[in-house]
Amino acid sequence: MDMAPKDLAGELTEQLAGFQRVLRRRLRSGSTPRLRGAQVELMRLVEAQPGLRVSAAAEELFLAGNSVSTLVNQLVRAGLLRREPDPLDRRAALLYVTPAAVDRMHAWDTLRSDLVRERFAALSEEDRAALAAALPALRRLTESLCQEECAAPESSGRDPCGRGQCGTEYGDREHREREHGEPTHCGQEGDPT
Repeated sequence: MDMAPKDLAGELTEQLAGFQRVLRRRLRSGSTPRLRGAQVELMRLVEAQPGLRVSAAAEELFLAGNSVSTLVNQLVRAGLLRREPDPLDRRAALLYVTPAAVDRMHAWDTLRSDLVRERFAALSEEDRAALAAALPALRRLTESLCQEECAAPESSGRDPCGRGQCGTEYGDREHREREHGEPTHCGQEGDPT
């Protein structure tokens, strides 16, 4: 039985959100304080764009400047971000992730990949093949959403997907690795623990 496009879109959205929610829950550990999604998003943005100003981070994340300043203060206190004066404008600060932040995000990414790989291996061969076949379409859907956001007048040339450039195919793994050093995390939420 085929689903109507509206039903399929809703089901896909629910399943992807549910997948992320369950994955985050499974990966949480009590040994390190949890980070909120906005904190993780800011850390990933700064990791991708070292030396980013607070105002530019606010613009990229579509958040108020004072909200990003609060996040920066929290992450600086936690030892996950470092703030340096901008040599061109001493009133502005440049942001950098600390080695502790890089280690924490890497460890979380590794745990996440291991967990998904383990569960993926437990699926039937047919389910694994269906998921693999769906990946190109999911990449195109993500790129379509990112392109729409890039084209929005309020975007001002910002890249809502985080690490790639508007106009660059989100699913182009070679581009992401060559230009950004690792795959993009468009819209990724998480709790590096």
